[in-house]
Amino acid sequence: METYYRPEDLPKFEEIGNDAPELARKFFDYYNAVFSEGELTEREKALIALAVAHTVQCPYCIDAYSQACLEKGSNLAEMTEAIHVTTAIRGGASLVHGVQMRNIARKLSM
Repeated sequence: METYYRPEDLPKFEEIGNDAPELARKFFDYYNAVFSEGELTEREKALIALAVAHTVQCPYCIDAYSQACLEKGSNLAEMTEAIHVTTAIRGGASLVHGVQMRNIARKLSM
């Protein structure tokens, strides 16, 4: 079945700069700086990226950062826990917005 997501497109990401090379260079320079070892290890950054990839639901990012996590020494248990952190934050964010719903419901019910 044909879908928008095609795993074979992931390696083509760098082609995004073909028609805007200066912007692409700036993005990739920034991107590479962000993922370089700093206060956080490359392994920790990959786990964060994996969690964020699930939050934004980017299948390309999920593929890329699953691989990056494994390459940088994470195991499946750590990666799964990172996804649970994402789920807890995302679920909590939905629930806390329920306060807004309750405030509106109370206001409209008066």
